[in-house]
Amino acid sequence: MSPIRILVDSFADAGLLNAQISNAREIVSRLDADRFHVTMFALGAPDLRILGRPNTRLVQLPRRRQTVKIISEFLWGKHSLLFYMKASPASRWYQTLRKKWKDNRTTIGTIESQSNLRNESTITAQSVRMWEQTVLRCDYLYSNSKRVQSSLQREYGLSSAIIPTGVDTAFFSPDWQRPHNQRIQVLFVGSLRPFKQPQVLLAAAARFSHVDFRIAGDGPMASELAWRIDRESLENVKLLGSLNAGALRSEYRRADVFLFPSAWEGSPKVILEAAACGLPVIARNSYAPETVVHGITGYQVASDGDLFNCLQAVIANSDLRNRLGHAGRAHSLNFDWGVITNQWEEAFTDVTERSSYRWVS
Repeated sequence: MSPIRILVDSFADAGLLNAQISNAREIVSRLDADRFHVTMFALGAPDLRILGRPNTRLVQLPRRRQTVKIISEFLWGKHSLLFYMKASPASRWYQTLRKKWKDNRTTIGTIESQSNLRNESTITAQSVRMWEQTVLRCDYLYSNSKRVQSSLQREYGLSSAIIPTGVDTAFFSPDWQRPHNQRIQVLFVGSLRPFKQPQVLLAAAARFSHVDFRIAGDGPMASELAWRIDRESLENVKLLGSLNAGALRSEYRRADVFLFPSAWEGSPKVILEAAACGLPVIARNSYAPETVVHGITGYQVASDGDLFNCLQAVIANSDLRNRLGHAGRAHSLNFDWGVITNQWEEAFTDVTERSSYRWVS
């Protein structure tokens, strides 16, 4: 049987840290090469796992004027599925032209955040419109959590299947034998944007002066946070900036607690990475993350007060931290990229069979 040919609308570059790009790389690197031929785009040096993958074609893009080459691949490339479609000019042109040209290839979009994007001030109306004209017009949609699925249905009346975001549990793994920290270390990882609420870490640092707080990430709030740390003399807070995968894993392994006060999310992969590294996770319940089991692997909280109470409890009790951390590691195995990629393989096969039937009929 001929392999299913998939064009992945993402980059194979090893150094790109964007969550969606790295998710696509993780999936492609694990797809059965006998069953799936994959085409991806590349700007620079590709991930070695993808470069060495059989049945893989990389389309090298120029640094400028990429749209023409991308849309040419969309329209004339030898693929039957277009996966992980981005909100981009090339995707918008393709979605318009494919209807006029009666292009029968199947498009698959992924929904990885809540769909009330207009309620988030950092997302422009133009970006929302682009997303509506590209990703939401795909033939099949897949959400990465139940809450994301229900948000898409509520906001747009669109149905979607669920395939969760994964984690590399071989790479993100605990160091159970590491020496205990003299001072408890609390870690945050994420973009420094208002909806992520990294300022809550500063409020926590002021309350728990005997604990160290480490903030990994970059974004528009970085200078404001640095100014506040200096003004409020928060010597127990350190801004780490953006970290590559190896440095990030070291931070997870060094930490004692993962604190993620973000108020608007889909299913954040940093929660999974932290849990895979054996950390208890404290997160908001506003997006009901399925990767945090309340009271078992960590806590889902509604308010800052509840957040600080849970943080105080895990700071004070090493046995509690150990129990939550081991349970979190065990739970993360359900989301290993190997498990998740198997679900994508089934989805690609199912979609191809249904599309073939539609074309024939």
